[in-house]
Amino acid sequence: MGPDAPFVRIRLQLGQDGIIRQADAVGHAGTEAGGFNVACAAVSVLLRSAYETFAQFKGVDISGQAGAPGNLSFTVRHFLPELEQKMRGASDFLLVGLSGVEREYPGKIQLDISIFGGNYGS
Repeated sequence: MGPDAPFVRIRLQLGQDGIIRQADAVGHAGTEAGGFNVACAAVSVLLRSAYETFAQFKGVDISGQAGAPGNLSFTVRHFLPELEQKMRGASDFLLVGLSGVEREYPGKIQLDISIFGGNYGS
């Protein structure tokens, strides 16, 4: 991700149902050059995969952007009720993956998770 920060800051907003509604990632995980940073690459792959998974479900209204190196975000505006289990599964997968990257690369990932104003995370 981008060169401006010594870590990647990831902010996730979940609904009370545990489904991701907003994801933002900014920064670069360390001093390695772009393309040579495992933590940064892992975060990018996980977030892009979550976006692409959500976007493939018919009945999901989602938008995303990666406007510059080090910036990636997406918003789930709406999904059909019958997709709730799939959306939760993809959300759980992303949360477990990002938490694992944060554990494996301490100090390179800052993961902030909020649920309707109640904040939790590391």
